Amino acid sequence: MNNLKYVKQYTCTICNKSYPKNSKLLTCPACGERGILDIEFDYDSMKQVVNLEYFANNKRFDIFRYLPFLPIEGKFIDQTLRVGWTPLYRSMHIEQDLGAGKLYFKDDGVNPTSSLKDRASVVAACKALEEGYSTISCSSTGNAASSLAGNAARLGLKSVIFVPKRAPAGKLAQLKAYGAELIVVDGDYKDTFELSKLAIEEFGWYNRNAAINPLMVEGKKTVALEIAEQLGFKVPDWVVTSVGDGCTIAGVYKGFYDLYMLGLIQKIPRLLGVQSDGCNPFVKSFEYHEPLQEQEENTIADSISVGIPRNPVKAMDAITNSLGCFLSTSDEEILLAMKMLGSQEGIFAEPAAAASLSGYLKAFHNGIITKEDTVCVIITGNGLKDTKTALSAFKETRLVKATLEDLKKYMKETER
Repeated sequence: MNNLKYVKQYTCTICNKSYPKNSKLLTCPACGERGILDIEFDYDSMKQVVNLEYFANNKRFDIFRYLPFLPIEGKFIDQTLRVGWTPLYRSMHIEQDLGAGKLYFKDDGVNPTSSLKDRASVVAACKALEEGYSTISCSSTGNAASSLAGNAARLGLKSVIFVPKRAPAGKLAQLKAYGAELIVVDGDYKDTFELSKLAIEEFGWYNRNAAINPLMVEGKKTVALEIAEQLGFKVPDWVVTSVGDGCTIAGVYKGFYDLYMLGLIQKIPRLLGVQSDGCNPFVKSFEYHEPLQEQEENTIADSISVGIPRNPVKAMDAITNSLGCFLSTSDEEILLAMKMLGSQEGIFAEPAAAASLSGYLKAFHNGIITKEDTVCVIITGNGLKDTKTALSAFKETRLVKATLEDLKKYMKETER
């Protein structure tokens, strides 16, 4: 099965120069590292195969349900972890309490390593094997790292993972469990990325870095394909996701764009990209109409704490082309959203994932999102990734003595 026939070419997002589809380039030689490539598809050819009947007859319910949309041959798809086809929940309480329009939560925290990053990592791991690599590597604040390690382990690839020293313990535990060669860098994400880049070039490993490898957007776009299909191809007015490097929101846009070009949806949802006040380069750039400026990484939402986004063009284009916007929210508001999402919807989200809900609430109260709008909030990672931060959102509990008298006293103290 060779689905590369649907890939048309690779195009630089800076100079628009095109490269053949069998090229192994990750960035444009003319533009250097900034020249991230975009993968263009032959939609006329895809239309002959990918239509409503294709989905109706497709009995596969994982990311490879969308194999024609992916730039891989598909040789190893039956050997991978089961990534994708995550649940889409209609809000049970938050929507009603707000008096809002239809509100959905796409819970990607139930992926094999508990984050949306599995979508990119499983594609990267398959591609690495197809191209004959034995080792795959990336830098990450945590989720991409644990995701790559787990998916690589499943396929028998060695993984070398670079993380900054502030990476949460839960994610480090995953990395060790998956047998990754873990490099903890004494520095921030910028330092970590730079070291990983040098090492990958030096040792010739496959590069999974989402800010460099154009296939990562293609893997992540499957979350949008699922949202559309799970809603009967009647897409929401808005889709909300948190933003770090910019690869995820670029992927969300690309997925809806693919479906629009195939005539399967009638519009592309407006996208809302959410960052933390403590690290919001996209927000500042969007508000002041100026190039991205490096920022400090000062937020509890470690997965989106990226001071120098490496995928700015695709992310900005996603917002501009969808008529969407960026906004930021405080760490305190993120913690409140974590608590609300867990206690009212039964979904446990890590801080970066809860930032999406926090951003939605802010946009709703500010009138950016109206009561008539249908909205899907993407939950990018599970709260067990960072239990230390999660616990800070709640009051500490005291020990209860093993007596009915003390239990009654405790229950009275904690009455709401």
